[in-house]
Amino acid sequence: MLRLPTFEFLQPKTVEEAVLMKKEAGPDGMYVAGGTDLYPNMKRRQQEPQVVISLGGIEALNKITAAKNGTGATIGASVTLAQIAADESIKKDYPAVAEAARLVSTPTLRNMGTIGGNLCLDTRCNYYDQNYEWRKSISFCMKKDGDTCWVAPSSPRCWAVSSSDVAPVMVAIGAEYVVHGPDGERTVSAGDFYADDGIEYLSKKPDEILTQIKLPTPGNWNATYLKLRRRGSFDFPVLGVAAWIDWEGKTVKDARIVLGGVASYPSPMDAAKDLVDTSLDETVIQKVADGCFKPAKPMDNTDHGLAWRKEMTRVFVKRALVELAG
Repeated sequence: MLRLPTFEFLQPKTVEEAVLMKKEAGPDGMYVAGGTDLYPNMKRRQQEPQVVISLGGIEALNKITAAKNGTGATIGASVTLAQIAADESIKKDYPAVAEAARLVSTPTLRNMGTIGGNLCLDTRCNYYDQNYEWRKSISFCMKKDGDTCWVAPSSPRCWAVSSSDVAPVMVAIGAEYVVHGPDGERTVSAGDFYADDGIEYLSKKPDEILTQIKLPTPGNWNATYLKLRRRGSFDFPVLGVAAWIDWEGKTVKDARIVLGGVASYPSPMDAAKDLVDTSLDETVIQKVADGCFKPAKPMDNTDHGLAWRKEMTRVFVKRALVELAG
């Protein structure tokens, strides 16, 4: 049985208090919200904080404000995935966000896991997400304690995969994140929050807290999210497809397609530009699906075979666009 190591547990009541605690703890401190990512990582000795600072008791991070009067909704980073999936205002104005939250793991973990935790989810890899003794036996990987990426041994970078379900949707719809740190508060677009690197996968600094998610104003746009995994629950995505269309009548005014589970960050697809100024007919849908297939390069570090996963990119992008076309 894997057990948690010994650590000090702190429970701040405000964001400012949490930031101060992290400053005092230094590199030995880490924030935790629901703990569904951090605690398993600690059991496997992938992350080894001496001080864990809980954000669960900060009331300001546990609120959903519905969209109204021309403004978008806001979601506190400690709101659980189950709350988001069940919230009537989110389901009405942002159904893709509610659906992505609903598809994360199992009901038990959605009741614990938070939106902030899912958006900051550690990148995953079959060579990294093993217990300490297993990783030691093959020699540690670049992401923790070693200097080789076992997915691509000659590569100078880590190829661990972004497996968040909600992040691709946030990038596709153009959400913004509010982060708070020692230097105060700043806002960053969801697209700029992620980097294509398995180790340095967030632009958020370790001493900053993701406090709030700002969703765009509901308008003449719609979005959807489709997830591919081996089982109907629990599993991380081996492919996630978030698609967003801004309409002008029956014509596509703007469009975004973002893939999850195939790279170290939620990956925007350039092929989405081919949807603009079209009526989203069958021909253009097939063209864009083919265009997303070509750059998708899943690595051999998650479930299923590479060729099949790559082909599913074409299939799932097509399904998403057909859904949006109605």
